[in-house]
Amino acid sequence: MNKIKQAVILAGGRGSRLGILTSDIPKPLIKVGDMPVIEHQIQLLHKYGVRRILITANYHHEALSKFAKKIKLQGLQLQVYVEKEPLGTAGAFPSFMDDLEEHFFILYGDVMLDMDLDRLIAFHFSHNSDITLVTHSNDHPQDSDLIETDGANRISRFIRKPHENGFVGQNLVNAGLYLMSKSIINGIPFRNKFDFVKDLFPTIISTKQLYSYRTSEYLKDMGTPERLERVRIDFAKGIIQKRNLSNPQKAIFLDRDGVLNYDIDLISKPKDLILYDFTVEAISKINKSDYLCIVVTNQSVVARNLCTINELEAIHRKLDMELAKGGAKLDALYYCPFHPDKGYPEENPNFKSEHHWRKPNDGMLLQAANDYNINLSESYMIGDRETDIEAGRKAGVITIGVDTGYGLKSRTINPDFFFKNLNKAVEFIIENNS
Repeated sequence: MNKIKQAVILAGGRGSRLGILTSDIPKPLIKVGDMPVIEHQIQLLHKYGVRRILITANYHHEALSKFAKKIKLQGLQLQVYVEKEPLGTAGAFPSFMDDLEEHFFILYGDVMLDMDLDRLIAFHFSHNSDITLVTHSNDHPQDSDLIETDGANRISRFIRKPHENGFVGQNLVNAGLYLMSKSIINGIPFRNKFDFVKDLFPTIISTKQLYSYRTSEYLKDMGTPERLERVRIDFAKGIIQKRNLSNPQKAIFLDRDGVLNYDIDLISKPKDLILYDFTVEAISKINKSDYLCIVVTNQSVVARNLCTINELEAIHRKLDMELAKGGAKLDALYYCPFHPDKGYPEENPNFKSEHHWRKPNDGMLLQAANDYNINLSESYMIGDRETDIEAGRKAGVITIGVDTGYGLKSRTINPDFFFKNLNKAVEFIIENNS
């Protein structure tokens, strides 16, 4: 397996939003637990084989240099590069380009994280990526810089905040960790203030391979007092460490139509997706639990030629934004656009076939289990149709039926449990596994 031996940590920012906490030190030196955030980062990078780390510094750079001299990890070379004036996130890179290896990590110095970097590395090289951005969903995409991707995880668009009124976008946020090819640095002007997200990425999106590596792992900036407090609480509870995908996860899998939203039969337009009034509350409860929240949905509207893949994804962008209004999010969503019945003149023949993802097959659940290291025996499937329950059983998860949507009418297969709706089902799961 390819290994990444080098990382650059961006630690030059002033951290003014943290007020008095950064009056004497740069924000990467603020402690979480018994060590500074940047030390958590260094230890994680070292654990996964990084042996050369360069820290870019400006504000209170003396404190960072003093800190760097104290770090003693086997084989680690730690260097502080001082920017005489702030050059943004990217502006300093041409100055030390000759010291960069062919591929290296870039990490924002105010991000608290714990993740399986081997998975990220494997993704980067398997996609022949020039830049891989670690991304995730969050509970406030309305005021976040967003990323849009195609069906193969290639980044197609960067959307800067503030968003226009009524904006509907994919809930996918830059998490502050990149895996980058050295060739990208050629696009950065020498000794000019320059920013990766604002200035560089949008200009190379059509000529370079930019990919999104979406993860459910913990990456959170601690750049405000409120976020810092949240990070400290999560660290003390062990939440940060537990989310690393080297550890088995557990998930609540959800069907879409009839479980999250009214099933009006073959939804093909965003305006037709209307959430139940309990959906946001239920998803929020999952988000606050130890479970990942993952939708697995058959969407034959594409095979039936009622909408395109792009139009289906517009429906899912609306789902993201509707959940976000109440501070809720999905960790992942998988859909199957195929349908096996052929011979209709209006059909899309490209999607008229059997597919192992289409429920009652368990392909979507197995793919999610592989992507997120999910222990299926400790996970649940919630659905309103027999196909949901059958898929769940094949995958080896605990199955729950709900009375909304199709309501498991005329079933010949029974779920392990049955509840009035999604919210009641989630309450049961959390109360019995806390």
